[in-house]
Amino acid sequence: MAEVKVFPLCCVVQNYAWGKVGQDSEVARLVLGGDPQALIQETKPYAELWMGAHPKGDALIKDNRISQRTLGQWIADFPGCLGSKVKDTFHGQLPFLFKVLSVNTALSIQAHPNRELAARLHAQFPEHYPDNNHKPEMAIALTRFEGLCGFRPMEEILGFLKDVPEFRALIGTEAAEELQSAVGDSGRTSLALKKCFTRMMNCEKKLFVDQLNMLVKRISEEEAAGKDSSRSNGELLLRLHSQYPGDIGCFSIYFLNRMLLQPGEAMFLGANEPHAYLSGDCVECMACSDNTVRAGLTPKYIDVDTLCEMLNYSPAPASAKLFPCVRDNSDPCVFLYDPPVPDFSVMRIQIPASEHQYTVSALESAGILLVIDGEAVATSAAALSDIILKRGSVLFISANESVSLQVTSSRGMTMFRACCLL
Repeated sequence: MAEVKVFPLCCVVQNYAWGKVGQDSEVARLVLGGDPQALIQETKPYAELWMGAHPKGDALIKDNRISQRTLGQWIADFPGCLGSKVKDTFHGQLPFLFKVLSVNTALSIQAHPNRELAARLHAQFPEHYPDNNHKPEMAIALTRFEGLCGFRPMEEILGFLKDVPEFRALIGTEAAEELQSAVGDSGRTSLALKKCFTRMMNCEKKLFVDQLNMLVKRISEEEAAGKDSSRSNGELLLRLHSQYPGDIGCFSIYFLNRMLLQPGEAMFLGANEPHAYLSGDCVECMACSDNTVRAGLTPKYIDVDTLCEMLNYSPAPASAKLFPCVRDNSDPCVFLYDPPVPDFSVMRIQIPASEHQYTVSALESAGILLVIDGEAVATSAAALSDIILKRGSVLFISANESVSLQVTSSRGMTMFRACCLL
């Protein structure tokens, strides 16, 4: 069986409570194949589709002519499928985890540790930090996607401290004035911002709950009177409070950039970058790790001290957090998202309706191909037989193997391919 290097995968669905239900969920639409009746009848949330070899969600090889095993087991048996550079660099492990997310309610104020911190947290608290690996990640919007990412420019944070007295009450006058006086000095700004954010996150519970209730009451009354509450970020504040009443994370919107991604737009989340996903559907790729440090808007384990200590306190506008893709000079159907980490890259493959033949090119890295839209018959000398691809199909492609597609849908195809471009 060593010669079999291209095969379909049956991937793992995570039914977390924050996920979307039925036809609202891109994950459900992919997994259930767009069957309207199945989508209508489905009542559990379809939050994440895991495509990879992580122990928490190891994909199953779908072709029953290969003895039943997971992708992780296959790679352990045939590590050469990764490609020699990837195999040697990442010690015989698939270095990335590929996902689709469908977010209905906010998904935690969080950040991911660098390698050094990840190893330390895993050694100390393995039940909360299951991996010793870092977790840089990238989100590419499939639908309109909303999130928080990175600290806002100073003028925006100072504006909220002026316009939202309930927020200022949590920070305190001394820390707020220290932040104001630090403007223009990047070193002092980072220290002052860390002090302000840490004070808020460690605020005595009665104080922040009282201030949050006052803020919610004030904004609700303003909106009922037809007044504009945007100076208090009112719509988002009320939405987060309805999802997580009495949660300190509601105030994080005054520190962090609000991101609104259109389909195809992306944001890269490096180590120590504060962020949260708020709503929408995205493709996500990350280093193969499940390490997340959380501090709000979540029922899961929170670690406020670690989060406040680790964060990158460099203010920047939301536009600076967008991560651009680049069109491939050799293949106009490919748009490459290539982040500044070695673990992963993602290609968006957009085959126009006019193209009926397409070749998924060979790479020096193993890859995982996800079909978002369209149909095709896939053929490869490295596969056991022809493979029917349709919406939701997932294909593992070993290093140095190409796949030929006979496109059968009249609207072309949209696919994403995760890989490792060393």
